[in-house]
Amino acid sequence: MTSAEFRLLNEFQRGFPLCRRPFAVIAERLQVREQTVLDRLRAFCDQGVVSRVGAVFAPRSIGASTLAALSVPDSRREHVAAAVSARPEVNHNYEREHHYNLWFVATAPDKPRLDDVLCEIEREAGCGPVLRLPLIEEYRIDLGFDLSGARLPPYTLPPVRSAVPVMLQPEQKRLVAALQLGLPLVPSPYEAIAEASRFGEEEVVRTLERWIEEGIIRRFGVILRHRELGYRANAMAVWDVPDAQTDTLGARLAREQDVTLCYRRGRALPEWRFNLFCMIHGRSREAVRRRLDELESECGLGDFDSAVLFSRRRFKQCGARYVESAEPSHV
Repeated sequence: MTSAEFRLLNEFQRGFPLCRRPFAVIAERLQVREQTVLDRLRAFCDQGVVSRVGAVFAPRSIGASTLAALSVPDSRREHVAAAVSARPEVNHNYEREHHYNLWFVATAPDKPRLDDVLCEIEREAGCGPVLRLPLIEEYRIDLGFDLSGARLPPYTLPPVRSAVPVMLQPEQKRLVAALQLGLPLVPSPYEAIAEASRFGEEEVVRTLERWIEEGIIRRFGVILRHRELGYRANAMAVWDVPDAQTDTLGARLAREQDVTLCYRRGRALPEWRFNLFCMIHGRSREAVRRRLDELESECGLGDFDSAVLFSRRRFKQCGARYVESAEPSHV
């Protein structure tokens, strides 16, 4: 990978230019041609290194979503995983090392529709109840993935925003439908988004700026897939923490190096008692285990019951679908 390619992936995961020719702005910063930036992003998408270029909406900002899990017998895992992945409402679907071995994220326009989707999955899978673990509080969620391995400054928690989703107007739903596919990799992508959503190009940019400022869009930029970049040890660590201590411990954990996600989720008693979650991505299981041991010690989590669920397989990873869209992928 060239220096320019590395910088393209590492530096533009957030703060993506909001202007008429964003790829030209990136090209100028990298001292390459605009066409080179577009060609490399297309190649990275084809290779699976880049999922898309575009918006990551903050949880609970629009629509409804939840982390969910199933306990699937070995003999049916491929079939059930394929059926779950086929649902447009499911954007992540992983096999993990646990009795609950199939973990997925489901998203829908509202909670009633989300509940219907989960009931349909539960009925079709025939593996018992779907474990529903809704987000209660976010401490660190989807702010990119530093590839340099540098020790970065402590993470600053984002401002707290309302847990009540924004009620999108019809024209805003059209914009979300166009955005959730990712930016088209063309010289003037916001013009193409404007045509698809029947907005003006300047109005698209202004709306994106406002949604980023308001925290509705958590991150706007290049969305990476970790496994294709060599980070194949993906662990979800969970703790059973007293509710009164969860915010303090979660905020502490979120500021630590190597923690890519950290949040509090509802318990699903008696099947699931853990309420504090974090994600660590590493190049080896041993490195991830060592880091988790350090985090438990540094953050005062060693006295609480815990579990580590390494991922075995990724069945699906794409952007969330908050509204229905019949358009093909822009890439």
